[in-house]
Amino acid sequence: MASSDRRVLRRLAALPAVACLVLAGASCSADTAAPAPGITSAPCPQSPHTDRGCLYLGVLSDLEGGPFTALGVSMNEGQRAFWDEVNKAGGIGGYDIDLATYTRNTAYDPRTHRTAYQEISPHVLALAMSFGTAQTLAMLNDMDADDMVATAATQWSGWGFRSADRNLVLSGGYSYCVEAINALDWFTQDHYHPQRIAVVGYRGTFGEDFAAGAMRWAVANEAAIADTIETGPNNEVGNQDSTVAQVLAAQPDLVTLATGPAETAEIVGKLVKSGYTGRFLGSLITWNPALLKSPAAPALTALYNFTSPIDSWDGNSIGAQRARRALGHEPNNLGYNLGWAISYPMRALLTKAAATGELTRTGLRRTMENLLPDSEGIAPVQRIGASAPDPSIDWSVVYTPDEQAPVGARVVRSTYRGPTLGKTTLSEPCKPI
Repeated sequence: MASSDRRVLRRLAALPAVACLVLAGASCSADTAAPAPGITSAPCPQSPHTDRGCLYLGVLSDLEGGPFTALGVSMNEGQRAFWDEVNKAGGIGGYDIDLATYTRNTAYDPRTHRTAYQEISPHVLALAMSFGTAQTLAMLNDMDADDMVATAATQWSGWGFRSADRNLVLSGGYSYCVEAINALDWFTQDHYHPQRIAVVGYRGTFGEDFAAGAMRWAVANEAAIADTIETGPNNEVGNQDSTVAQVLAAQPDLVTLATGPAETAEIVGKLVKSGYTGRFLGSLITWNPALLKSPAAPALTALYNFTSPIDSWDGNSIGAQRARRALGHEPNNLGYNLGWAISYPMRALLTKAAATGELTRTGLRRTMENLLPDSEGIAPVQRIGASAPDPSIDWSVVYTPDEQAPVGARVVRSTYRGPTLGKTTLSEPCKPI
């Protein structure tokens, strides 16, 4: 359905309320007003709470067939566990929250993502997850027309600016740009000061945002970018041979990575086999514990670290403790904690909207302004609707692969905040400088 058609439908849906005003000279009662999309007085499917209505949230994620399926499945598990706990605690505003009914696999494909959005959008109040930056941007015009608020399972720096996200997108943790800056600070303190950095990333907003952060760090810390190398998932480009050749030609002493796990293992494994002796530093989503079973495992264990904006599975924050209790067993990967953590902003938004009588799509969009969620310490919290994010409050958890550790990765440093973050200001989405 085209966005213009949806605007017409919204206007038509408003006609009964307008008619009440004209004919009766007063607003319609709550009994005659049409319910907001995604809210029903009937209980949620399978809910034991028959005295509550149902509030439906949509999920669009890589659940099968994409480069981040393992992460997407685990994040979905974390979100479902989070909202199950909310429902057990009484729900929100007289409603249980349902994610399962309108969960769709989009396999990290922007076209599939937008098509799935158009299918579920008439039936949900908001999106609990939209996985991928390009995927979310591909449907932002539709979301704008529909007043559809979404939690973005993506750390693009643009989500911190209303000019970019149109006051529609919630996110948790730092941006990829900040991730690169803070990771390089830690790397310098724990290993060595890199002089020549090769920045490898997926083409598009994920890789570009991470690369922009690396460039900012290099300028601030007297280092050089040896090369910026764009690649794609193997299901698009076939293999990473060209990437490996470009890295070897650049002769860096550090390779930063903003790719998927499969590409990370191939790049690291082939470079080390070719004689490269430097180290590797990756974004959270470069890692999957399954890589410990790959031929690249020895090289990854010896030479690779990655960072995360979320407290670890065995972390001490209240949020991490609640996440552990809710699941009761070790998850497949760190995506579980990530899915749990990014759900706090939506809970805060729905709770405030319910308390102020704004539990509609337009009401949620208004309520986004100046909202400060409580993440119970599991992630740094930025004020939603602020004029710009404050990088100085962000922190990272640093990991090294370890098959003996929970989810295959041992924490090297918790809540690390490097000196460059305090000197970083962002007035627009992060771009190379």
